[in-house]
Amino acid sequence: MKFTIAILAGDGVGPDVVNEGQRVLDTVGHHFDHKFEYKSGFIGGIAIDKFGTALPDEALEMCRKCDAVLLGAVGGPKWDNPNAKTRPEAGLLALRKGLKLFANLRPVKMLHMLEDSTTLKRAVVCNVDMIVVRELTGGLYFGKPQKQWSTSRGRRAVDTMAYSEREIERIIRVGFELAMSRRKKLTSVDKANVLQTSRLWRQIAGEIAREYPQITMDNMLVDACAMKLIKEPSYFDVIVTENMFGDILTDEASMLAGSMGMLPSASLAGIPSAKNQRTFGLYEPIHGSAPDIAGMNIANPIATILSTAMMLHYSFGLPEEAAAVESAVMQVLDEGHRTMDIMTEGMKHVGTDAKGKLISERIRKR
Repeated sequence: MKFTIAILAGDGVGPDVVNEGQRVLDTVGHHFDHKFEYKSGFIGGIAIDKFGTALPDEALEMCRKCDAVLLGAVGGPKWDNPNAKTRPEAGLLALRKGLKLFANLRPVKMLHMLEDSTTLKRAVVCNVDMIVVRELTGGLYFGKPQKQWSTSRGRRAVDTMAYSEREIERIIRVGFELAMSRRKKLTSVDKANVLQTSRLWRQIAGEIAREYPQITMDNMLVDACAMKLIKEPSYFDVIVTENMFGDILTDEASMLAGSMGMLPSASLAGIPSAKNQRTFGLYEPIHGSAPDIAGMNIANPIATILSTAMMLHYSFGLPEEAAAVESAVMQVLDEGHRTMDIMTEGMKHVGTDAKGKLISERIRKR
């Protein structure tokens, strides 16, 4: 089979880790007789420098014509001026909106060989295996009005949190569909004691829950969820929440796995199906651009490589190939190969490219 992938490497370590993602995809293609064709574009700070915008129209149109998108990272101190007309992160928001990517999936799993890489006690993290589903195109990040202005009494600013029934319904349904193939437990996170949008969220979650009698659902306030993620993270199976809450909670949850360099993500334009129905998606590591280590062969490429596994599964309908990538990652970790972020005493230190090569070799030796 042939698939076309848009490559948006972005800033900092983005190109470093995306290179290893492509290496693994090429190995999968050769081993399983698929053809992956790549088309490259610009996003983030490098796009601002070249074109004056964080997402050129040409890059967005290129992505629309591809079967999936592989993204590295955006941003860095160079573009952190709060008075700038555009920031690298604007490219991500425009990409999500332009490609109608409404569902962000972030799996968080503690691997047994990395239990000493986290700052939390082994007994707390040893059974962590969850997926967080974050709504991606609504809420505070996209609501209008959204502006800053000056008055006779000083400066003011406003952001608007807005959600429609359709936006809430489709993301809640993603959570339930994922829960059906897992432990059949879903936690809907909101702030219904304060926010009207959260009250609507909770109402709709309860209505949809009646369509899934096999699933046990509970409602949890976002602050309580933040505490429970640290105190008892193994409680969670599937978490579904709105845009800003999901943004914050997923970064917190990433620390349960020892390093942000371990965690992939998928941003989907459709509801994932257990029948391997293909849906368009954008795949990226959850970590930032880390410009201080860009080009130094230090960054952990596993989050990007596992993101390609999610691409194979959700956008290409190739579960066997996805499982091969995941198995190769586990094998390399079991053998003790570690990048700097997850290095512990007695392990074998490797760089970005060496880790990618090792994983590719394990796929070839299947």
